[in-house]
Amino acid sequence: MKRPGRMPVSVALACLAALVIIGVAAFAPLLAPYDPTNLKSFNLIDAELPPRFSADGDPRFILGTDNQGRDLFSTMLYGARVSIAIGGGAVLVASTIGVLLGLLAGYLGGWVDALIMRVGDVILSLPTILLALLVAGIARVLFPAASGAEWAPVILIAAIAIHEWVQYARTVRAATMVESERDYVRAVKVIGLPAHRIMLRHILPNVMGPVLVIATINLAAAVLTEATLSFLGVGMPPTYPSLGTLIRIGNEFVFSGIWWIALFPALLLVVLVLAVNVVGDWLRDRFNPKLRGR
Repeated sequence: MKRPGRMPVSVALACLAALVIIGVAAFAPLLAPYDPTNLKSFNLIDAELPPRFSADGDPRFILGTDNQGRDLFSTMLYGARVSIAIGGGAVLVASTIGVLLGLLAGYLGGWVDALIMRVGDVILSLPTILLALLVAGIARVLFPAASGAEWAPVILIAAIAIHEWVQYARTVRAATMVESERDYVRAVKVIGLPAHRIMLRHILPNVMGPVLVIATINLAAAVLTEATLSFLGVGMPPTYPSLGTLIRIGNEFVFSGIWWIALFPALLLVVLVLAVNVVGDWLRDRFNPKLRGR
């Protein structure tokens, strides 16, 4: 029997980077020198100060300040916290809906399968950003409070999840169709167990491997989608920014020589997305039976 290969160094570094970023974002209120959501913690006089290592830098601010005088390092920690929370929430909602619909489509078949898959085909025919912009725009019209800091994360999670659930549904549907033909499923059918118990108790645990891989890869995609929506102005408000909002704000000042507002959040976003993608690709290869023995 072949022993499983060790984790490559690049994957280990990517995993470490992802864990560090997620960890510091989760404990942002404890690690950030200032609270960027508190108006009393920053002053407009300190606006647009360069990083501390620059000639005109202020030793109080490691990475400088933004256009509102907020410490950029603290704002990035809080922004990463918001971006990761929205991305993780979107993955959780999308995976839950997709897994349940995939189980129904694969186990029941017939018109249920056809209806769910045709709805998924229609959703996949629309680009992710376009559909998310449409959902966010409709929500802002119907609910004026949707643009506030309280409801904006909910709208963003819904806008991202409404497109991503199809991947989970298709994967779980195919796996459920295979598992439904196995002897253990036929045995519990003979016993007379109801369909919902067969799907949730017997089939679901055997189809969760690919779902975890897709969720890991989609986490990076969801964070990137949230950043794109915030960059386009339909995401988090500037008073409680995410990484995308910071990049959008900094983009307005890049040609004025104030490069740090956009550069440092963009670098953090790139490192986070790259690290999660590397880990997701490695997990996909590990769960692929064709590549498992290599």
